[in-house]
Amino acid sequence: MGVTIDIGGLEHGRIVFAPSPLAELCMVLHALAQPAHHPNLASWTTATAARLDPCLADRLLEAGFLWQVSYSDVFMPFAGLPAATDGPRLPGATLAEELDLLDRLPDERFVAAALEHCALAHYNEGGGPSPLTDPAARTRALEAAAARGPRQLGFTHRLLAEPGTVRAWLRRLLEDCEEAFFGETWRRISPGLTAHARHQTELLRRKGLAAALAGVSTALSVDPAGSVITVDKMTTGDTSAVDPELGPGLVMVPSTFGWPHLLVLHAAGWRPVVQYPVRSAELPGPGPVELLQRRMEALAHPMRMRLCRSLARGPATTGELANTYGISAPEVSRHLSVLKRAGLLTTRRQGRYVQHQLDLGTVARLGSDLVEGILR
Repeated sequence: MGVTIDIGGLEHGRIVFAPSPLAELCMVLHALAQPAHHPNLASWTTATAARLDPCLADRLLEAGFLWQVSYSDVFMPFAGLPAATDGPRLPGATLAEELDLLDRLPDERFVAAALEHCALAHYNEGGGPSPLTDPAARTRALEAAAARGPRQLGFTHRLLAEPGTVRAWLRRLLEDCEEAFFGETWRRISPGLTAHARHQTELLRRKGLAAALAGVSTALSVDPAGSVITVDKMTTGDTSAVDPELGPGLVMVPSTFGWPHLLVLHAAGWRPVVQYPVRSAELPGPGPVELLQRRMEALAHPMRMRLCRSLARGPATTGELANTYGISAPEVSRHLSVLKRAGLLTTRRQGRYVQHQLDLGTVARLGSDLVEGILR
């Protein structure tokens, strides 16, 4: 699993680190709509939601499907416009500049991006006929929106009937967000994001792409030939930063509000963008998806869960566990090996005995319910 970005032959100067106020506003709106995804932002989301004007809160609820579950590409319009002569088109320095870029997206592209909430952008599949011009595509759009809910259906009807009106409505909504809460937030966080982007640019220049990606996230890697970037995600897809029709370039967008989400724009007809959270010291880096799968499989066995219960309370030897649960020592060893390969155990030698103990810090990253169940 994962998303791959073809960068074969791409000059490092065309890999650009740059903050985006519009993309960050998407993350801010997502955090407000899904506070459970962002426990580290609990105080901010609670305070901001409490002081929202009720009218603005209702308007945000009306458009919430653009950022609540999936993230519409309308928040990265720079990637959907023709490339600049000296490299990829970059985000604007201000929200107003980026909203101007959004206004420049052709109607068909804007509509396709705005309809991602009902899986109509044909993501990474080469696109398809526009529901603005194709009756069959229009019917599919309305049927898919109806399956999502009345709010999505009403939005889709308006979007297909009057895309210009919806554009103006969305722009006004985002401008009101800037006035109400985002402008102050962006002034506070943008200097740090700019400094981070400058540091990553210098790291890329001095130490190369592998070092720069390591500074972004452990979920990003580049192959030994330096031709493919792989983003470790529980999804599959591919895109190219060297498509001659789109113009070469890859934009890396740092985010303060994005953790734990790591986004990759890899839609057909758009240049690739990676929006990644800037890690703070107290936030852990993401583990590989393969390791997560190994840990979940290791904990799926009822005997291994029972062993974890004992090992969460204190260290124990293989023989002690065999006596406790009435199974053979070799069987205990096999279960412990699975848990150890998943990185869930620590071991230490005490004289001629080897003691095993559950790594509660690692288990806690899988979920507090799991820890409480083991310790109950």
